Amino acid sequence: MKFGRKITNDLYNEWRPFYINYNLLKRELKTRTTAHTWNDVDEREFTAMLEKELDKIHDFQRAKTSELSSRIKDAERAVKRLVTSGYVNGHHESPSEPSDPEAQHRRHTDQDGGSDDDDTDDEDDDTDLSVDALDEQFILLEEEVATLVADVHDLALYTKLNITGFMKILKKHDKQTNRPLKPTFIQEYLEKRPFYKYNWDGLIVKLSKLYDLVRTRGHPVQGDSSAGGSQSAFVRQTTKYWVHPDNLVHLKLAILRHLPVLVFNPDKEFEQKDAAITSVYFDNDDLELYLGRLEKTEGAEAVRLRWYGDTGVKTIFVERKTHREDWTGEKSVKARFPIKEHLVNAFLRGEYTMDAEFQELVARGKKSAQEVETMTQLANEIQYSILTKKLVPVMRTFYNRTAFQLPGDARVRISLDTELTMIREDNWDGAVRSGDNWRRMDIGIDHPFEQLPAEDKELFKYGVLEVKLQTQYGQEPPQWVTDLVSSHLVEAVPKFSKFIHGCATLLPNRVDLVPFWLPQMDTDILKPDTGALTIERPLQSSSKGTSDRQGSSGINTPEHHHLAYTEPVSEGEEDEEMDLAPARDEHKRTGLSGDEVAAAIAFREKALKERASAPKSQAVPDADANGDGAVDMDGEADDEDEDEDEDDAHERTPFLRGKQTKQAAAGRALSIDPLAPSSAFDETLRDRLRVDAERQRHAEHAVADDELDEATEQGSPVADRVLERNWTAPPGKRIAVPIRIEPKVYFAAERTFFKWLHFAIYIATIATTLLNFVPPGDTVGLVSAGLFTLVALLAIAYSAVVFVYRALQLRRRRAEGLYYDKYGPTLLSVCLIGALVTNVGLRMREIAE
Repeated sequence: MKFGRKITNDLYNEWRPFYINYNLLKRELKTRTTAHTWNDVDEREFTAMLEKELDKIHDFQRAKTSELSSRIKDAERAVKRLVTSGYVNGHHESPSEPSDPEAQHRRHTDQDGGSDDDDTDDEDDDTDLSVDALDEQFILLEEEVATLVADVHDLALYTKLNITGFMKILKKHDKQTNRPLKPTFIQEYLEKRPFYKYNWDGLIVKLSKLYDLVRTRGHPVQGDSSAGGSQSAFVRQTTKYWVHPDNLVHLKLAILRHLPVLVFNPDKEFEQKDAAITSVYFDNDDLELYLGRLEKTEGAEAVRLRWYGDTGVKTIFVERKTHREDWTGEKSVKARFPIKEHLVNAFLRGEYTMDAEFQELVARGKKSAQEVETMTQLANEIQYSILTKKLVPVMRTFYNRTAFQLPGDARVRISLDTELTMIREDNWDGAVRSGDNWRRMDIGIDHPFEQLPAEDKELFKYGVLEVKLQTQYGQEPPQWVTDLVSSHLVEAVPKFSKFIHGCATLLPNRVDLVPFWLPQMDTDILKPDTGALTIERPLQSSSKGTSDRQGSSGINTPEHHHLAYTEPVSEGEEDEEMDLAPARDEHKRTGLSGDEVAAAIAFREKALKERASAPKSQAVPDADANGDGAVDMDGEADDEDEDEDEDDAHERTPFLRGKQTKQAAAGRALSIDPLAPSSAFDETLRDRLRVDAERQRHAEHAVADDELDEATEQGSPVADRVLERNWTAPPGKRIAVPIRIEPKVYFAAERTFFKWLHFAIYIATIATTLLNFVPPGDTVGLVSAGLFTLVALLAIAYSAVVFVYRALQLRRRRAEGLYYDKYGPTLLSVCLIGALVTNVGLRMREIAE
């Protein structure tokens, strides 16, 4: 789809005048380049037009974000006012009541069943009315919140469409004028008005708080965010997904409708640094921890130091993640303890232990003796591992995390990490990064870390979504979670690891084994919109007088179900059923075959429709007569400028079907001579059908080429998504395939070896019997004994070699190899049959002689 049509389809209609006027800029560019050679005056005027569009967009976005913040604050005040009013009237809900919105809707009022007092009845009626009024106010607030969610979604889409429009029009300019305006415009104009760099997390956190307030009728769920995490009667499942940057805001808004953003200090105003998480991972020269985590060996560890916020925090968390195989009956665990920042280096060198500090926690009553004992053991084990394995800082990860969870309820926990960046911390190549310190000090949390060289950082281009479910045995996860993870917004990547990805990309000269997802990084994960998880606006009267439920960006959305994804159709196919109304007796009136009759029917119906639509199409060229370009956002009036000329238009040309004049339509109609024989009509019809088919083929080729060019320009594939299984590793690398090797696998290899030995012993017994019981002069018996002995020795040698090879492959965790032996049994059978046939043949010849 061309961008002119895309922006028309995706824009929010009420904000139409504030979008980039892409078609006007494109038409201006084409008019000037075709009329004369592009000169300095054209360059200045076109740049001024771009700057004017940029100012318009930047000012609108700034005003709109300020307006949204004000509306959110007003809604919060309205909720608090309603809650206070509810307390005054005496019909409030206590915070200890269920957090289910449906449960909180159920208002129970005491009934005085035995009283006939009229005054009491009147008071009850007033209370009921007051409750209804409160509910009505909250319903209005729910509609306002839904509108705010849609506005935030549309504003994020507004930003994306406009920056894409600028990039495309700058690319067209550079291509058509041979003047490189794009780098200059980005540096001198876009960087000074960086509307496309706006961070939506602040608005989303405020919106989530408001959404939770309205959903719970002013009584949000209170509790510890980690509550329920230690219960053992639950099944815990963690899955990871990649999220395309275009879907990040949409995904956050879709989640906050079910889970609030988890804020550890709700009384504090949200700052961007509150979402920052930084971790420094440790490993040795052999990358022992990297290989262990990549191959999922039993007991594989990952040691990291993590802090939250900027680099000025005083508390650092020392963490260890330990992988456990399923056959052990244990679960992979993550444990950590806090340490003061100025003590980290001494702890890593073994000069300081945590025993005294932990005992002080017991003395102050902050920790129990058992908890301190566990923390002390953990600290000693990590310190011992760092010293014995010679672990040093290797790699740092930075990202901004948005966590979604009901406080006190760990059944569903969702986190979304954005702006993920991996940074080198090692000194192995001679460059001093962290030096003797535990982390490098030349960077903070200033993403994208422009002060670092490209080889020292890896900017991950996707967001990372992690879904943690904790359900009872046999219980299904919530339906909205299932819809979320199966939607077009996410791409499943099992076992994705930031540490593994960072080492594989930043240390290519030291890493030979790479994760399975690394060769797939160049594949675009953006999927067609299936209509699921649509951001909908509440029912309201639109400017066009309709009352249908509208989805975000002004697209009408069904009220009861989502739009299903359908394959795109070619031009003219969308109304194919209405176009076909064949004459029932066509085959009786012509001497054509069945296929030719069908073609004639289609041709005649098309000609009739063209005649009917001709009077309407005459007014179309005058639609842009006022022509200042202000209404160019429709994208159709100027689309003929893209690649086609209006003179060559016909009914198969995209978006030009309704623009043919009455004379053109009449010229294409089939003229019939009533006095001519039917054979002449058949020949005329065949010729016209042949010409029409040829023209149609040319049009389809032109459309296909145009769509291919546009798709290449947008960087998206034209064809459907194809599941590719034949990935190849980069040169000199191997892809690590997740393999689970349990102890029984080793025992199975030994049992197979013993079976071969058992069979070889039988054959050797036969050979020994023949050798000991035949007369010394019996040549046939001696030859047979020798053959059976040779077969037995070959079986023993072959099985021993295969067993040793399989054992080595299992220790190396290699999936390929002789685990399936398709030659050994066949060769053994052939040798055994050959020995038997030789024995029988020699005996028969001896008897015959």
